[in-house]
Amino acid sequence: MDPFLLSELDFIQSLQGGLGGLVSFFKGITFLGNEEFYLLIIPLLYWCVDAGLGPRIGVMLIFSNVFNSALKLAFHSPRPYWIDSTVRAFSSETSFGMPSGHAQNAASLWGLAAVKIRKTWFRWLAVLLILLIGLSRMVLGVHFPSDVLVGWGVGGLLLTAYLQLEKPVIRWFNGLNPSRQFTVALASSLVILLSGFLVLLGVSRWSLPPEWGQTALLAAPQDPINPLTLAPFFTVGGTWLGFLTGLILMLRSGGLMNVTGSPLQLSGRFLIGIAGVLVLYAGLGALFPREPEMVGYGFRFLRYSLIGFWISAAAPFLFLRLNLARRI
Repeated sequence: MDPFLLSELDFIQSLQGGLGGLVSFFKGITFLGNEEFYLLIIPLLYWCVDAGLGPRIGVMLIFSNVFNSALKLAFHSPRPYWIDSTVRAFSSETSFGMPSGHAQNAASLWGLAAVKIRKTWFRWLAVLLILLIGLSRMVLGVHFPSDVLVGWGVGGLLLTAYLQLEKPVIRWFNGLNPSRQFTVALASSLVILLSGFLVLLGVSRWSLPPEWGQTALLAAPQDPINPLTLAPFFTVGGTWLGFLTGLILMLRSGGLMNVTGSPLQLSGRFLIGIAGVLVLYAGLGALFPREPEMVGYGFRFLRYSLIGFWISAAAPFLFLRLNLARRI
């Protein structure tokens, strides 16, 4: 085995030996980078805290996930517990390891939130969470230190690019007529799907080592690995189409929703809205077929399109109808 890889495995085993008693804590920290957490926090921001920051965090998450999914396929590198049975899998993942999606999203999303909120205490909190989320991935045995470092680096680059491009892109997009805006939404969603096909095609001559799957299955028999998949691209492409389409409709029909309101209105918005998210996420996830594979991809795209549209437009329209909110 490569000496560098051995040193990384030794480091992970040392972390697990020293911090193994804090597994529950680190599982809680790693949840702050899970899809389920973002399905809670982004709607909360958009509906109840800041109607401008919520969509920005959502857009950053979507494009961070596009780049992360593409890079994972391009690097096609294993996770620690896939190649070393002595590494304890306190968590499990089916995708490739490099770069860490949790570390990348933490750097880009919490970094963006820190830039926008501009509170000293929040910036220190964001730094702490970025570091802890990265550390949690190593303690849980699902990432090498290099995966986390590259994830932080890519997240930082995406944050820098976002801050440079945000204003000119918004100006350009707002200058388009509605039909062209919807065309851009559809075309960019299809580009996300195409990027997945192209990257997967680029690694088509590479074969997944069978020992990776066997070792991973010993550590996490309930979660067999499936890294050579287009599912993440259909997830992100669908979410992007639904989310952007909803934002266009909101802005063209009178503007975004005012997030102020009484405690009863705020709690009503969140509870009704999240109930809709759960129905679409869990309910349709259980009902929609997953086989054959391309049919499953199509239903995945539809489900996440509906989730994105519900968050950005359908739920706010419902809140306005129920007098739980008003326009800005």
